[in-house]
Amino acid sequence: MALPLLLGQLLALMGLGDAFYLEVRELEEKCFIQEIPDGTVVIGNYKTELYDPAMEKYQPSPQWINLFVFVKDPENKNLLARQYGPQGSFTFTSQSPGEHQICLHLESIRFALFYDGKLAIHLDMQLGERSNDYAEFAAKDKLTQLHLRVQQLVEQVELIQKEQEYQRWREERFRQTSESTNQRVLWWSILQTFILVATGVWQMQHLKSFFKAKKLV
Repeated sequence: MALPLLLGQLLALMGLGDAFYLEVRELEEKCFIQEIPDGTVVIGNYKTELYDPAMEKYQPSPQWINLFVFVKDPENKNLLARQYGPQGSFTFTSQSPGEHQICLHLESIRFALFYDGKLAIHLDMQLGERSNDYAEFAAKDKLTQLHLRVQQLVEQVELIQKEQEYQRWREERFRQTSESTNQRVLWWSILQTFILVATGVWQMQHLKSFFKAKKLV
């Protein structure tokens, strides 16, 4: 049972990463959430395009358009806040597991407005092992194909361990949330019961006083 589970997690981790296509206007900020385990290297490869109304299609952005990237961790701490060119990549390493907020916006360094104010961002997010350039490693360290494959497997196993730890962390957080919710429901039920009993006692006392006033008892 352990081997199929390990293989399943390995296949899932090999597919870590997302591709995004965003249409924006100048200074318009686009944000999205990415769930990332702690200690994971994330690389975002991107390119931007500017809409040309004369050709009625998007063209590669000129050099005077900059991309601003802001990344916040689950505790709302800034991991990255930097300006980049119209095409390139950005990198950050997660410090804690959970949902990371990634925000992008484009801005012109010229005073002139864009042609029609329309821009597009192509973004490919690569997490963990996918972010490594093994061809560069092999050329730099003169690794054989076997050594390179072993290095890949070692890093994939480390990713599996991180993913397992992240899933345990999510399970623990979910358990704590469930226990907290159940406790609140219990106290709310007790409060409702107390209110009903108090209302019943008050009604009985009120009826008793009413009957005494009418000399029916």
